[in-house]
Amino acid sequence: MKKLSARRRHPLAAIVVLLFALAATGGLYAAFAPAGQAKAEQSNLSLDIEEGKKLFAVGCSSCHGTGGQGTSDGPSLVGVGAASVDFQVGTGRMPMQAPGAQAPKKPKVYNEEETRQLAAFVASLGAGPEIPKPEQYSIKGLTGEEIAAGGDLFRQNCAQCHNFTGEGGALTKGKYAPNLADVDPKHIYEVMETGSQAMPSFPEGIMPEKEKRQIIAYLDQVNTSKTENPGGYGLGGFGPVSEGLFAWTIVLALLIGITVWVAARNAKARKS
Repeated sequence: MKKLSARRRHPLAAIVVLLFALAATGGLYAAFAPAGQAKAEQSNLSLDIEEGKKLFAVGCSSCHGTGGQGTSDGPSLVGVGAASVDFQVGTGRMPMQAPGAQAPKKPKVYNEEETRQLAAFVASLGAGPEIPKPEQYSIKGLTGEEIAAGGDLFRQNCAQCHNFTGEGGALTKGKYAPNLADVDPKHIYEVMETGSQAMPSFPEGIMPEKEKRQIIAYLDQVNTSKTENPGGYGLGGFGPVSEGLFAWTIVLALLIGITVWVAARNAKARKS
C-alpha cells in the first residue's frame, strides 16, 4: 500500500493518467465515429444509385440500354464515370431531343439532385472519372505567369477547334466546337477529363490538374477582356492576321469597284 501511495504522489502520475485517457478517447472515436460516418455515406450513395437507376430507366435506357451497355442509338456508358454524366446532363446536352451529329447545349432537364443520382448510377456500372471538387477547378491564387502558361496550353491543345479565344468553330460531318464563353469552370474541367463527342479526353496522366486550372483561368481572362475590345469588332479573335486580311479585303474590293467604274466611264466616253 505504501508503494502504491508513493506512485500516486509521483509528479509524473497525472501526466501518465492524462495521456492514457486521451489515447482511450481517440481509440474509441476511431473505432466508432468514422465507421458510423462511412456507413451513413454508403447508405446515401446506395440510395442515390437506386434513385438514379429509376431515372435512367425512364430517360436514358431507350438509347443507352437498361444497363448502360449501349445500343445502336447510343454508346455504352460503362466506365465513363460520374464526371461525364455531370457534364452531359448538367449542360442539358443529355438527354438528346433527337438524333443528330452533335448534342447541343440546352436548358437542363434534370435538377442538381437528379443529376447527382444519375451520375451515381452510371458510376456504379464501372470505374471512371469522379465529379471534381471545387479546389480542383478553382482559379483563385493563380499568378499572371500561370494564366499565360494556360494560354500556351490552350493554343497547343484546343485552339485548332475552339479558336484562339474559345469562340468555337465548325468541324467535319456537321459537328462543331462550341463557344466556351460563360461555361461553368467545373464543366470545363469535366469535359477536359472525360472528352465529349468530337473532343478527345485529357485525363490526369496527359494533362495534370494544375494545367487544367491554368487553361480555365486563361479562358476566364479572355472572356472578361472580350467586353473591353479596344479595336472594335473582335473578328473571331484570331488576331492581326485575320484583322489585316479583313481590312485588305475591303480595300481591294473598293479598288476593284473604283477601277470598274473608271473603265466603264472611259468606255462610255469613247463611244460618245
